[in-house]
Amino acid sequence: QVLLVESGGGSVQAEGSLRLSCTVYGNNVNWYMAWFRQFPGKEREGVAAINGDGRTTYADSVKGRFTISRDNAKDTLYLQMNSLKPEDTAMYYCAASPRPYAGLTKGSYNDWGQGTQVTVSS
Repeated sequence: QVLLVESGGGSVQAEGSLRLSCTVYGNNVNWYMAWFRQFPGKEREGVAAINGDGRTTYADSVKGRFTISRDNAKDTLYLQMNSLKPEDTAMYYCAASPRPYAGLTKGSYNDWGQGTQVTVSS
């Protein structure tokens, strides 16, 4: 089990950028790390994931605009979000999984951060 603490959310205008960070407390070497988001009244959905080897997976809705990365030396996961749209407005969550094929499958993740709000205005 690991503790995840997100930061970096906020409000931005459309076409703007934000970078989310997730600090990981605990042993997460080779764990799958991911960002999910949740719209009001909707299920949490996968945005981007990265495995221990640096292989990434993205939801179609964010491909080409968002970039997930991890700095194992700093125990930190990042999500660089560019060309933001109002429909990206959501609560964003960091997640971690020891499962080797977790990808963007929500049920594969047991450890979650508290979330950080991203609001994009038009």
